[in-house]
Amino acid sequence: MRLVSVAACRPGMKLGKSIYNEDGRTLLSENAELTEKILERLNTYGIKYIYIQDSRTDDIVIEDILSDETRAMAMGLIRSTFRQLMGVSGKRKLAGALHLEKTFSQLLNAVIDDLSNHKEAMIMLMNMNASDYYLYQHSLNVCVYSTLLGMANGYGRDEIQALSLGALLHDIGKTQINQKVLNKPGKLTDAEYKEVQRHAELGYYMLKDEPNIPLISAHCAYQHHERLDGSGYPRGIQGGEIHEYAKLIGLVDVFDAMTSHRVYRPAMLPHQAIESIYTGSGTLYSKELIELFRDKIAFYPLGLSVRLSTGEQGVVVDINSSFPQRPVVRILQDAEGTDLTVPHEIDLSKKLSVMITDVDVLSSN
Repeated sequence: MRLVSVAACRPGMKLGKSIYNEDGRTLLSENAELTEKILERLNTYGIKYIYIQDSRTDDIVIEDILSDETRAMAMGLIRSTFRQLMGVSGKRKLAGALHLEKTFSQLLNAVIDDLSNHKEAMIMLMNMNASDYYLYQHSLNVCVYSTLLGMANGYGRDEIQALSLGALLHDIGKTQINQKVLNKPGKLTDAEYKEVQRHAELGYYMLKDEPNIPLISAHCAYQHHERLDGSGYPRGIQGGEIHEYAKLIGLVDVFDAMTSHRVYRPAMLPHQAIESIYTGSGTLYSKELIELFRDKIAFYPLGLSVRLSTGEQGVVVDINSSFPQRPVVRILQDAEGTDLTVPHEIDLSKKLSVMITDVDVLSSN
């Protein structure tokens, strides 16, 4: 299968990997044939990249690190809980009545158990979702990414539990923000921006007195927009004043936001997002955490079409875990754009003079 932008898709192509709705259930099944109407709907939903079937890459299999059952449980619980919190007065009281720790403890155990079976997995795009449901999917993505990084950093089970819970609920304060402001397609006014910034403090106060929720999980909500140089919010704290979990979640939060389609801008691919994040190394984000993240990110996801500096075009078929920014590419077209009768593969970790110069370029056979 290949990862292709919806803009490059044509009617008659077949879906290579299912797309899920806000409840984590199937929106469009694997093997579904794409039509003009379906492609229009995908654009309407804000879905920008999908996997399609291609006989030249039918050996590429992308395994989900979360089971279908865990994904469905996660999206259902996040959606139902967050919706109960939206637009209701007496928020802190309501949050307590929902027993958030009890609500999410079974889910977090399922997520941690699923990820424990894929500790060495590279972080792949998880954003085959509709932009209307960004808050729910984003909360799950940040939880999954943060949990994987916590495991890679050697955290114990109790530490992982607190980190995962803080990551899952880091944006819970957004349930108390005017949703029209939160999803505004245009530039926010100064007053609107200040309103959105309130979500960090609101989230902290919603969580800090919750039964059985570690205080550090509440601080993840409070501090995930703080930055090393003090330029973040809500308190402008610096460096060592920011808990390591919050630093990690803040980094992951930015990455997932960049690689998700939003109402005000299209999604970036991972290599573009990580390059942008690197500009804040040592000033906004911890250099050590960026390097940890870099080593776990699939810069160029499996199935992505790429052009090389040689002019040849192909598809990413394997990721070098020790050198993720230089994957193995199956060459399908020569420099003149002619399909090869016998494709061959180039391991960019061994061909250091060859670079990826463009993505999403290959036409379908």
